[in-house]
Amino acid sequence: MSAETTPDAGTTAAPAAPPPPLGALAILRIGGFLVLYLNAAAVFLGVMGQAIARSWLAFELTGSNAALGGVLLSFGIALLIATPWGGVAADRLPKRLVLQLSVLILAASSAWIGLAVVFDVIQYWMLLGAGVLQAVGFALFNPARMAFLAELVPRGSVPQAVSLLLVNAEVNRVIGPALAGVVIGSVAWGTEAIFLTSAGLATVGVLLTGALPPGRRRGEPSDRSPLGELADGVRYVRRQPELSALTWCGIGVTMCGMPYLAFMPTIASDLYGLGSLGYGVLSAMSAVGGVTAGLLLGRRSSRTSEQRVFVLSGVLFGLAICALAVAPNAGVAVAVLLLLGGGMLAFQTTNQSQLMTLSDMEYHGRVQSLIMLSFGAFGIAALPLGLLADVVGLRWTLTGMGVGVLVFVLLFVLVSRRFGAARRLRDLG
Repeated sequence: MSAETTPDAGTTAAPAAPPPPLGALAILRIGGFLVLYLNAAAVFLGVMGQAIARSWLAFELTGSNAALGGVLLSFGIALLIATPWGGVAADRLPKRLVLQLSVLILAASSAWIGLAVVFDVIQYWMLLGAGVLQAVGFALFNPARMAFLAELVPRGSVPQAVSLLLVNAEVNRVIGPALAGVVIGSVAWGTEAIFLTSAGLATVGVLLTGALPPGRRRGEPSDRSPLGELADGVRYVRRQPELSALTWCGIGVTMCGMPYLAFMPTIASDLYGLGSLGYGVLSAMSAVGGVTAGLLLGRRSSRTSEQRVFVLSGVLFGLAICALAVAPNAGVAVAVLLLLGGGMLAFQTTNQSQLMTLSDMEYHGRVQSLIMLSFGAFGIAALPLGLLADVVGLRWTLTGMGVGVLVFVLLFVLVSRRFGAARRLRDLG
């Protein structure tokens, strides 16, 4: 070796720079991730379509905002109870097995209601029961899916992969509601067709999971009980201020803002005089905004930009809900829903990708289950908000929801600045 190429004895080679993040097409060429992506596409297309059918069915059976909130309440309570255990299952058991079980439960929740409508025995309580089943399915599905993602793609590409999966869900939130609205509004047997098709798509999702690797746990096997591992996950998040702040902010924003989805049938019918077709179109508009935001988010490349997008998208989400409250007609509501969907998707994507990046792999399932508690919280909040809307009016209720979102984002900014100042002081010392 020549002198020019021989390192000095007293010097240490600089660590290699991490590889640049993969682009969307490169990530989709990873076989395991592509299977996970197609599985999510099949599951979410059916779930988003039958969510429209279930809300419309609840509205037809009862005609009240409180009843719409009640469907989400059953979903929310069950999700709050089941989600932490779904995170433990994702970290403790083969992730492929957890995904297969979860999708089978989702198929059962759709098939049950579809058959009840076919045989004309459908009752409101059945929708509540289906909400419980769906919550259990999602409590297993989402933590396992997100934890699996971290095993299938390089660590530096996790934010881009998270965006792809969330955009996948948003694309199907465009297609599913639009198709469901058209079918329900134009075909006499449309409602049952939506539920049974959702069950069929979930069955396809189960078959796809057979091509995935087992996805076994990381780290040393533990002799602790599932309850002990759940407690470990909670303590792990509490010990890290950044993870803790991201978690409670995500829960608060989702709890305050996401119930607008429960009120979409009332917004379409009572505020703008639209039927089921208009309901599907309005629901799809927020998803179109989400897809657009997700495609743009694939361009971000740094932690600082993620934090900035997280805050700005939360502010946009809250302001858009306030704007929806005062939208004078359906045309303005469409424009507002585009912004609302974009803000919501950007907030969720940056929240989840930061949680994945900041946490250790053996805790990914439990960390994701904690942020999923926000979806249970928004389901629980939907009922009191529905009762409030029946008393004071939907527009005032939406305004309060938007203000609540803004308050949580402001608190997160204040807390983050305090943590940042403390970190800078430690570095100086």
